[in-house]
Amino acid sequence: MRHTTPVASLFFLPLLALSAAAGAATPIDQTRPLDAQGRVDIENIKGRIQVRAWDRNEVKISGTLGDGVEKLVVEGDSEHLVVKVQYPSNGGWGGNKSGPTDLQLMVPVRAELDIDAVSADVDVSGVASSKLSIENVSGDVMLAAAPREVDVESVSGDLRLTVNSADVRAQTVSGGIILRGRMNGEIRTETVSGDIDVAVNGERVRELSSSTVSGNAEVRTGLASKGEIRMESVSGSLRLTLPKNLSAQVSGESFSGDLKAPGARIERPEHGPGSSFSTRYGAGEGEIHLETFSGNAELRLE
Repeated sequence: MRHTTPVASLFFLPLLALSAAAGAATPIDQTRPLDAQGRVDIENIKGRIQVRAWDRNEVKISGTLGDGVEKLVVEGDSEHLVVKVQYPSNGGWGGNKSGPTDLQLMVPVRAELDIDAVSADVDVSGVASSKLSIENVSGDVMLAAAPREVDVESVSGDLRLTVNSADVRAQTVSGGIILRGRMNGEIRTETVSGDIDVAVNGERVRELSSSTVSGNAEVRTGLASKGEIRMESVSGSLRLTLPKNLSAQVSGESFSGDLKAPGARIERPEHGPGSSFSTRYGAGEGEIHLETFSGNAELRLE
């Protein structure tokens, strides 16, 4: 009996091999020089962006490109480097048919970072640059670093930030904000429906503002001499905790929420809704204002 190889098998075996190769993620392995205080712009629409710091004057780029991604673009010079995941032009917003890319970078400790993502999670640790900026849409942001200035924005992603910084700005729409660290300059946090949780460790801030619409905001901090704190909400509740040796003029007002402050007399109009208070602690050097529409607002001294 004569044995023959089926023609169909000869045809499909190469196709199966090509299909497996196409489905496999493409590894990334590139290294570029960068000045100690150079700048790196990073862009990845979907997947992950991970950045770690080291003591070398170069950027190492590793990870894997997602299936269907066109290429990784790395351009620029030792002063300013751009690292960008390029998706097919016909893939729609974010290259919808392409797989997620895992982008990992090692950068100089003092390198300035500008990170742009859409649905990629961002994880940055160890950098101590003059400025760090992150913009995201639906991905989460995790940061543990010591840049002098921090600016983080997201739409629906959560922000978990631990920083030793002078100035911090964190903004979301529906994501939550958890902010920790040693901060002594200007702090601004803002959400629409997400919650805000701020804890300043061992420092006294010069200026702090927290604003929400329907989310709750809780802040624990110290206040510098002649410093200012302002917290606002529509239907969310506010809670501010400060040291017992506070020196500030404090005021609060609400349309239908409850107000609380140690030793403060809450004033209510004879006719109609609303309540307010104004009181002084210590020498009254700083200024604090709490304002809500229907949410509660409370000042605690511990």
